[in-house]
Amino acid sequence: MTGHRPITLGSPIVVKVGSSSLTMAGGGIDDQAIARTAGMITDSWTAGNPTVLVSSGAVAAGLPALGLRDRPRDLPGLQVAASVGQGRLMERYTAEFTKRGMVAGQVLLTKDILANRDQYLHARRALERMLGEGVVPIVNENDTVVVDELRLGDNDRLAAIVSHLVGAGLLLLLTDTPGLYSADPRLTEDAELLAAVRHTDEVLDAVAGGGSGPVGSGGVATKVSAARMAAWSGVPTIIADAANDSAIRTAISGESEGTWVEPHPSGLTARKLWIAFGLPAEGTVTVDSGAARAMSAGGGSLLAVGISRVEGEFAEGDAVEVVDQSGVLIAKGQVQVGSGEYRRASDHGSVSGLVVIHRDQLVVLA
Repeated sequence: MTGHRPITLGSPIVVKVGSSSLTMAGGGIDDQAIARTAGMITDSWTAGNPTVLVSSGAVAAGLPALGLRDRPRDLPGLQVAASVGQGRLMERYTAEFTKRGMVAGQVLLTKDILANRDQYLHARRALERMLGEGVVPIVNENDTVVVDELRLGDNDRLAAIVSHLVGAGLLLLLTDTPGLYSADPRLTEDAELLAAVRHTDEVLDAVAGGGSGPVGSGGVATKVSAARMAAWSGVPTIIADAANDSAIRTAISGESEGTWVEPHPSGLTARKLWIAFGLPAEGTVTVDSGAARAMSAGGGSLLAVGISRVEGEFAEGDAVEVVDQSGVLIAKGQVQVGSGEYRRASDHGSVSGLVVIHRDQLVVLA
């Protein structure tokens, strides 16, 4: 494992800052945190690395104006808080970046935008153009209008998607801890900071059980998931302390900072990245051991004869997750046979030779 290393000059960086690092106890924006974040992002641009900011905090920023202390649990409540808070959040960011001679622009995304290939590519071109024009993109999920079915759910995973939209050289997840620990440091005295891990290391599964804070929607699990998503596009991830105003500078230089998550040695193609992480899964297919080996080791397509169970309703062109007999995710792909057609063929005993997912549309994640 390579571990911490310098980021190539000119390579884009994606920085995500969570709600707990931007707001005060009981909600409301922490002006010092906003100023610190804007300063770090500006320094990154000045050092020659165009930087995207994925910022949480819209919901939390709206709580005081609504007389609330806790994050709403219902969707309409979240939408109202986001609608009130988003403008306040951007106003503060705009003011801080303007002081530093930078121009910031708001980018609001939802899962349906990323699920549509044309809109996905349009979002990538828009972000690339902003970076080329020297504009700091401030990205958030569009919480004001999004419904549960279209939610990405957290800004950690959104940041991972943005990192491969812009071809980032680093994904930096800034949070309220110095990094990932071997155990919960609040409960275990000898918990150790994990300086560097591979995205496949089992220790990440062990530490991913942490919950989220009172004003956030993420947690350790979403950061691990985001790091693994970024890893498949060849992007390393650092999870570090948002309160450290030199965190970005240190990370870019290659010095040890937080927890480094080593990426996959060879990134997926842009289309396969979109299938893996931009396209929502509409169903699940369980495969036998022979089919699992054919896909994982042999680079083969998924044939209908290797499927033992189909869950969900999906049509040609939809994405499905492929799991083994133990329920472990091993692949994801775009089907060329819908669930109805598969079931009819199975009922008539005519699945021989039927290709459900062609290898060109299949992403092996095991």
